[in-house]
Amino acid sequence: MKYILTAVLALALFSCKEKVEVAPLEETDNSPQEIIYEEYTGVEPTKPEETEIYEPVPPTVQPFAQNGAPSDALILFDGSNLDQWISAKDSTAAPWILNKDGSMTVKDKAGDIQTKQNFGSVQLHVEWKSPSEVQREGQNRANSGVFLQGIYEVQILDNNDNDTYVNGQVGSIYKQHVPLAKASVPSGEWNSYDIIYHEPVFNEEGKKIRSGTITVLHNGILIQDHVEIKGTTPYIGWPKNEAHGKGPIKLQDHGDNSRVSYRNIWVRELN
Repeated sequence: MKYILTAVLALALFSCKEKVEVAPLEETDNSPQEIIYEEYTGVEPTKPEETEIYEPVPPTVQPFAQNGAPSDALILFDGSNLDQWISAKDSTAAPWILNKDGSMTVKDKAGDIQTKQNFGSVQLHVEWKSPSEVQREGQNRANSGVFLQGIYEVQILDNNDNDTYVNGQVGSIYKQHVPLAKASVPSGEWNSYDIIYHEPVFNEEGKKIRSGTITVLHNGILIQDHVEIKGTTPYIGWPKNEAHGKGPIKLQDHGDNSRVSYRNIWVRELN
């Protein structure tokens, strides 16, 4: 019995000293992957007609058919009336000032206005100007904004000799993206924004699965280059990403007698 017990103990000690082999973890390759275009794989064509496509044929758009706007654009404001706009507060008639020169001006403390129609992805043209008589400074000098789908703001501000935080200056995607350049004309002269906006995509559970993007040209100069919209553009706090569908184009009354004026607004739907 004594010899059996000794043998068992020896075997146990030997087993404890035995080295355990652990399989190494597989390394994950996080390096950028080469882009492969499936349509360009296989046997390469040897005749030009093998790579020619004849349909679908793109529609014809006349570039200056509607007083400078494309033939397929919806005219949101041409200076004659505010029929395409309503109050963002209560959906009554737009309360801003219609001017004799074909522009409209923010009516102080009357509230934002927005389009009657809702939009998704768009090409948008807007012309705007700050007053020639400079008043106030910082964020209180000719502050307004263009809101895509009512919630994503492209900032309007008179930044001529007027410093402020750069992610809130003219041409910024408010509190998210600093513009690539400051391209404003002198105070009192007309600026233009040309905006290409692609809306975000949400799944059935309301989770964002693809961010919206925006490109902005200010007076013909690229200032936002297909940047990601990370969510709403609040004054305080972080961007939010609640699911939504189409929404209006909104123009802001900042509530500080900004006296910003607008003219020649048109939109083309991209989806």
